[in-house]
Amino acid sequence: MDYKIIVIGTSAGGMDALKKILPLFPPAFPVPIVIVQHVSSLSNGFMIQYLNSISSIRVKEAEEKESLNASTVYFAPPNYHLLIEDDQTLSLSVEKKVNYARPSIDVLFDSAVYAYGKSIIGVVLTGANNDGAKGLANIKKAGGYTIVQSPETAYADSMPRTAIAESTPDLIIPLEEIGLVLRDIFMKKPNQFI
Repeated sequence: MDYKIIVIGTSAGGMDALKKILPLFPPAFPVPIVIVQHVSSLSNGFMIQYLNSISSIRVKEAEEKESLNASTVYFAPPNYHLLIEDDQTLSLSVEKKVNYARPSIDVLFDSAVYAYGKSIIGVVLTGANNDGAKGLANIKKAGGYTIVQSPETAYADSMPRTAIAESTPDLIIPLEEIGLVLRDIFMKKPNQFI
């Protein structure tokens, strides 16, 4: 399958999870990665700066009407939903919270399905609520590929457990394997999972 984007959702414990995933991607990584990490509305952007400093690909905060580029990670800004438009640009919204969150993982995942159809890989990582479960189920229903962090390796296991219950993901694996699997899918290495 020719996947064109990775969307990732995470909450409690997300920074520690992402710092084990993003540095594994090589500089020429061929698709964009869009992430919703639940953060405080007062977040100062330290996490993005830190992840950018340890990664070979660019890590940045998403901007309104920004075009998606390969080898780039886009994070939802604090207190904004992040959506992918039909023309594969990004948009920001201050619509009401979804699953008590803004940004919401479900909002990102659902918009990605409209923009990319089955050409998506959706990933749910550690988190202490149920955001992302419905969106991941919609990615799976559209024919995309779905990965969930195994709950036993999550800092907070509610999000992975809910995602597993609602969507029957294609792959449930430990955190340490997620970055390697994603890298190998796109760098055309043999992979035991797909």
